[in-house]
Amino acid sequence: MAAEQAAGIKPGKQIGKIGKPSNAAVGLRKKSKGARRRDLAFYLMLLPGVLILVINNYLPMIGVVIPFEDYRYNVNAGFFKSLFTSRFVGFQNFQFLFKSVDCITATVNTVAYNLVFIALDLIVPIALAICMSEMWNQKKANTYQTMMFLPYFISWSAVSYVAYAFLCNAGFIDKTVLPLLGMQNIDFYTKPGYWPAIIIFFHLWHYTGYNLIIYIAAISGISNEYYEAAALDGATKWQQIRYVTLPMLKTTAIILSLLAVGRIFNGDFDLFYNVPRNIPQIYSTTSIIDTFVYNELINLGDIGMSAAAGLYQATVGCVIVFLCNFVVRKADPDSALF
Repeated sequence: MAAEQAAGIKPGKQIGKIGKPSNAAVGLRKKSKGARRRDLAFYLMLLPGVLILVINNYLPMIGVVIPFEDYRYNVNAGFFKSLFTSRFVGFQNFQFLFKSVDCITATVNTVAYNLVFIALDLIVPIALAICMSEMWNQKKANTYQTMMFLPYFISWSAVSYVAYAFLCNAGFIDKTVLPLLGMQNIDFYTKPGYWPAIIIFFHLWHYTGYNLIIYIAAISGISNEYYEAAALDGATKWQQIRYVTLPMLKTTAIILSLLAVGRIFNGDFDLFYNVPRNIPQIYSTTSIIDTFVYNELINLGDIGMSAAAGLYQATVGCVIVFLCNFVVRKADPDSALF
């Protein structure tokens, strides 16, 4: 009352009147309803993907409690009831896990192989992409790209049989190649020392074509004006590659490397399980965290420790991604992943 009198307004007088919505507001509301109706088909198209994402990626997160339990599956009770009736053991599964020599070996192998893969998946495809982009005969370049991309679609199960045909005691290498070189036969499936080179070779053979396509697409997006300006300044081809092509590929290379670093604790299970044929004699150089978890689950039936290994793998990988992205964002914000 006092405030109204001070402002010169008579007590009880209505200050403003709420009227009908303006024509603009009504039109906007109708427009939003029309947009929702128009986008309904897109939402329906999106629904299957969302359901698959929820079922495959989010629903399994219920099992995050398994590493902290002495999980015992009860056939009569089912998975979910067994999940909530199993005995809670805290970090006991993690203690057993980190005391295992096999787990340490698998962790070292996983990180070491992935570091080599990250380096080679950066160097080899970029070098090949630059070479193919400089080829004058485009038909030959496309043929080479297709030939290098085809191995990506071949199943590791099929590759394992081809590898066995080459590497077994009666295989092509022992019966044909080594005698020509005057060397004795090598039993590859009992000699772990040969397998790092073999696995790296098969990884490059399988994935180089896929990465090559990405870098060729990135090179195709570079404007010719940069190369023309460099040529006018007297730059040679090597100088154009060094000062134009490589800097333009930096962002793509950093993003792919960050994504690969996020999987540094995840190995290619199909490669490491099928090609070495899961033979125990060569576990020292072919065992990774993924195959270790599988063998622990199949051979020992220890679900709790296998789940602990999976959680350890995912957590460390996530932390490494955030750390690497933080470093990249500080050095070059435009190249950061998020």
